[in-house]
Amino acid sequence: MARYVESVCRLCRRENEKLFLKGTRCYTDKCAIERRPYPPGQHGQRRGKVSDFGIQLREKQKLKRIYGFNERPMRNLFFKALRMKGVTGDNMLSLIERRLDNVVYRIGFAGSRKEARQLVKHYHFTVNGKKANIPSMILKSGDVVSLETGSRSVTKITGGLDIYSMREIPAWIEVDKGKFSGVIKDLPKRDDITAKVEERLVVEYYNK
Repeated sequence: MARYVESVCRLCRRENEKLFLKGTRCYTDKCAIERRPYPPGQHGQRRGKVSDFGIQLREKQKLKRIYGFNERPMRNLFFKALRMKGVTGDNMLSLIERRLDNVVYRIGFAGSRKEARQLVKHYHFTVNGKKANIPSMILKSGDVVSLETGSRSVTKITGGLDIYSMREIPAWIEVDKGKFSGVIKDLPKRDDITAKVEERLVVEYYNK
């Protein structure tokens, strides 16, 4: 699978806002967008007017970059949301938020979603007591995500529960630091999702 290997700070600058792709660095003055708040490239400070399609495209790209998707997984999630009852945009964000890698990030075991994805792939977590290594797994209400017993001696992972306490834990997840686990209390609603995206524009982009 293709993956982005360049500086992720360029992605934040391209979208002209913090996407929180580098963990604790994003909360400091070292954040690139704090020092250079304009798009990268030779003509970054002289970009012209953006069309309606361009606005939709940028919103779709921003959503992909926040959660670390390639195009195919993003498109698949959209069509899955389209088949569900309710508002397509809200359904899409709910599915994205309930991915295993995102839940691991939300609980506080990792500094970024990219790091969370790597930890999941290396069998550091269980779902309802069973080992899980599929980052794209969609969790349901009542599912329990726990740090695997053998990984509880890894300070880099367990220490994240305190290091990343600066991040607000969403209301739909209940974290038990003593048991190194988190429970999906309920399906996330639109008001629970803090990502600054206009999902309506993403839906319009894929509906073209």
